[in-house]
Parts: sequence; structure tokens; C-alpha cells
Amino acid sequence: MLDNIQILIDAPPLLVQVLLDGLLVGAIFALAAYGMALVWGVMNVINLTQGDFVILGGFITVSVAQAGLNPFLGLPVAAVLLFGLGWLLYRSVVYRVVDKDLFISLLATFGLSILLQQLMNQGFGADVQSVRSGLGTWFALGGLVTITQVKVVAFATALVIGALLVWFMKRTRMGQAIRATAQNARAARILGIDTDRVYAVTFALNAAICGAAGALVVMTWIVHPYLGITYTVRAFMIVVVAGLGNLAAVIAAALGLGAAENMAGFILGAEFQLAFVYGLLVVILVWRSWRLARERKVLR
Repeated sequence: MLDNIQILIDAPPLLVQVLLDGLLVGAIFALAAYGMALVWGVMNVINLTQGDFVILGGFITVSVAQAGLNPFLGLPVAAVLLFGLGWLLYRSVVYRVVDKDLFISLLATFGLSILLQQLMNQGFGADVQSVRSGLGTWFALGGLVTITQVKVVAFATALVIGALLVWFMKRTRMGQAIRATAQNARAARILGIDTDRVYAVTFALNAAICGAAGALVVMTWIVHPYLGITYTVRAFMIVVVAGLGNLAAVIAAALGLGAAENMAGFILGAEFQLAFVYGLLVVILVWRSWRLARERKVLR
């Protein structure tokens, strides 16, 4: 570990490479976190199928590429198909747990997560899959730093989707209804807002965003049916740190997580990278619990 730290100190371009890769990767994490923050804030549901939506979007993009089409067409196709799936899952299962205890929604979405994993295993196989984006690589600092173009596209896509989401929430009737429902669902119903429809659109929109993220994931890394939990954990960590309803904070937390995870993977070794993510989750949960305890003492 100390040797790896010394390498970064002795080779600044390598440090730039590690941090840059982490920041670009964090943009994809931000996409998954957008939807989780939306569902959690509006419906008070912690969606444990978040990562499975991402992986399913990746498999849809694999199918698009295998059909001989440009893999980037998988992004809108995955978003549309996942929107429909999200709507179907809400109407069949999720609507039953919206007003229930948070633990019940965790159990329900955990069950859906297992179901989606098994269906993907049966439908797409258990093999690791990826798709070539067809994009190249840029070089900087005399060729010592490489910038993969598909990661730059993912970064830009995350910013564009974030901007569109802000516009949708502020400028459209449905977006305003979603915001009103998030603030006070009972008052929204009194004012004539169909909160059940709002919840359905919210959950479906979350699935569509995750589908778009999955299309970028499969062109950047790999997908397989049981990889979704890692994206669920990352999205949860980002939302816990950033809070609900703060899109800029979500982006900042996602970029920070991407950089920290990539740095940990280099220093500790790739085999400990995922362990670092779960360890960081424990630290964040302990920190949030401590902060909430302090706030309760102040209120008393």
C-alpha cells in the first residue's frame, strides 16, 4: 500500500489519471443516484432494485448492439423500456407499500431485486458482457494521461439528464405535481392532484434514468445479472451524503465517491475496491446517525 502511495507521489501524471478516471466514473453513479433521491424523497421508498435497473439497461444495450445497431441507440431504447417496466412494477407491487413502514418497502423492493436478477440470468445468461462504444481515446500531458471518450460522453450525459430533470420538475405540470406531493401528499390530494399517478410516474422516471445509466455502464465496463447491488449501494451512499432534493449535491457526492473509490482501488488493490465501498457505507451511516443524534439533543 505504501509503495503504491509513493508511486503516486513520484508520478504526478499517474495521480491525475487516477483522479480523472474516478471523476468521470462518478458521473454514472450520479445517474443512478438521481432516481433514488427522487423516489425516496417523493414516495419515502428506498428502492433496492436501483442497481438492477442499471444492469437491465446494460443488457438491453447489448441486445441493441447485437442487432447490428449503434450501441448509443441503446440509451433511449433502454430508457423507454425501463420506463414501462417501472410503471408496471409500481402498478403491480410498489403501490401497495408506498404508505407503509419503510422496512416493508425495503422488503418489497429487495424481493423485486432478486426477481429481476433471476429473470436477467435466464434471459441474458450469467456471462459477463460488454459493448464496444466505437469511440476512441484522447491523450494529454505528452501521452501520459489517457481520457476515454465514452467516459466523457457519460459525464456529459449525466449533466444533461440532470439539467432536463431540473427543467421537468420546475416547468411541467407533472413535475410541479411531483414537487407538491413530495412536500405534503395529503395536501396535494386535497388540491386535486392524483398522487397515485404521480407516484407511478416518479417510479417509472427513476427506472428510465437507471436504464440510461446502464447503457453507459455496459459501454464503459461490464454487466452481469448479479452486479446490481453494487450500484444500489453506491446510489444509496450518494443520496445519504447529499440529502434529498439537492441535485447539485448529488452530483458533487457522486464525483467524490468515484474519485475516492478509484484512488482506493489503486492504493489498496482492485481486490479491495469493493470492500472499500462497503466500508465507506458503514462510516457514512455511523456519521449520519451521530449527526441526527446531535440534532435531536439540540431540539430538546
